[in-house]
Amino acid sequence: MKNFVYLIVPFISVIVAQIIKFIIESIKNKKINLERLLNGNGGMPSSHTSFTFTLTMCIGFKEGFDTSLFAISFIFACIVAYDAFNVRFESGKQAVAINLLVESIFGENKKASIKHLKEELGHKPLEVVMGVMLATIISYIFVVILKF
Repeated sequence: MKNFVYLIVPFISVIVAQIIKFIIESIKNKKINLERLLNGNGGMPSSHTSFTFTLTMCIGFKEGFDTSLFAISFIFACIVAYDAFNVRFESGKQAVAINLLVESIFGENKKASIKHLKEELGHKPLEVVMGVMLATIISYIFVVILKF
């Protein structure tokens, strides 16, 4: 049961990140969008980053920050964070450009049947940093304070 912390706490972290994202966007847009609870792409904080860094921080707090397991998890989490704020963010900008291009060429032509690409794919650096902070706080609460 003691090793379930590595599964349970990251899932708690991603759920908290999605709830925070839902609340922030509901206030910002002045309307409730329940779909946002399940959609992890883009927004504050990064749920992908929170998920992977929570695993990393749980390993650090339980096993030690000087272990090979922590190092492996940290590298994996850094790759996910890099992807979230760099690769997927740039893909989102490309989706915006493609959508504008398709709209200017085809307009409202239903026969073209080209679907609108999802534009919010990645994160700004602050959203990734907040994902790391959320991961650290949740890991600390569950592993260090609650001894989960």
